[in-house]
Formats: sequence, structure tokens, C-alpha cells
Amino acid sequence: MLSPERLTELVRGVGMTSQRTRDRMVARLAEQGIRDARVLATLASEPRHLFLDEALAHRAYEDTSLPIGHGQTLSQPWMVARMTELVLEEAPARVLEIGTGSGYQTLVLARLVPELWSIERINALHRRATERLRLLGAQQVHLRLADGGHGWPETAPFDVILLTACAGELPAPLLAQLADGGVLITPLADSRGRQWLTRVRRQGDHYERQRLEPVRFVPLLEGVIR
Repeated sequence: MLSPERLTELVRGVGMTSQRTRDRMVARLAEQGIRDARVLATLASEPRHLFLDEALAHRAYEDTSLPIGHGQTLSQPWMVARMTELVLEEAPARVLEIGTGSGYQTLVLARLVPELWSIERINALHRRATERLRLLGAQQVHLRLADGGHGWPETAPFDVILLTACAGELPAPLLAQLADGGVLITPLADSRGRQWLTRVRRQGDHYERQRLEPVRFVPLLEGVIR
């Protein structure tokens, strides 16, 4: 078990993982249009480098997505910031994340929303993310190994559901688990295969879509890999 002193050293980082490098990343995000001070402060304080393999840690604060194994990626910092801003615009009490992945986006959300549930379908990623999140004190996050397309029905409804993988069509179980007035934020593919960050708001039995900007994500897949 890590001592508090050693954990502090790891979080602080050194060289390309130092606070100075983190601050430069946040300055770039602000220049690129990220305005929410809460999001910028959280990204400045949280150790993105600890969610990557050691060989890639020195690239953690570059403006790029990075592989985390199993055909999955850690989204670029701008995308994490943008999706977090969209979540916070709803002032949500209850958020469901589909695709825990490395756990970095989960950690950022955990610092900013009251209650968070997160689902991952790949057991190796689920276990590693669980260890990292517990290590960093994200105790209020509820984690599950499951097929994210089915959501978490026994804890619904949610004010916001965030997908971190691209759906070909809107998953009906997730729409049904939105609170009235709630929002689904997801990359969504159009008929030509182009991906768009999309906001879907539930109004009773109707769902209003708003296309935001082009994105690129790994696909939303079915099943659990143990």
C-alpha cells in the first residue's frame, strides 16, 4: 500500500508530468474555448498521467488521445473538458457514465457532481480504473462491470447520461433511464459514418436532438469481456 507521501509524489509528477506541464495544458484548453472554471481547475489538479501505462505517462498532457489497451483510448484533454462542461450545464445531481475506460473522465466527473455511476464492459479496464479511483479518493463513485447499453436500471432515473463511445443509434434502455428533462450526451454516427457529439433531451415521451460538433470515438459495443 502506498504511503501518503509516495501518493503525493505520484500525483504531483515530475518533468513532463509536473504541475507546470498540467498548467500549460489547461491554458491551451482555455484558448480553445473551454470556459468553465470548475472544469479547468479540476483538470489542472488531477493526475492524468496516472491513468496511462508508465511508457506513455510523459505524453499525458499532450492534446491527443492515447491508447489504454484492449482497443480503447483515453480521450484528448479537450474532449474530456468539453463533455464535462456539457454535463455541468445541466447542474445534475445524478449522472451515469457509459464507458469507464481508464477512469480519468470518471475521476473528473466525480470531483464535480454529487453522485456518479459508471459502467465498463472490459474487466481488465474495470479493475484498473477501480484501483486508481480508490487510490485517489473518489469514494462516491459507483462502478459496475456490465454491458453499458443496458444502463443501470435499478438506480435510474438519471439527470445526465454520458456515453464515452460512439453509438450507431440511440440506445433505447438509456433513453428510458433519463429523468424527465434529463440529457443524454453521446457521440452519434450519421448515415455516412461521421460522428457528431450530440445532446438528447427527454421531454416526457419525446426526445429532442441537438448536434454539437464533429468528434471521433471508439464504437459502443455489446457484451462483457471478462
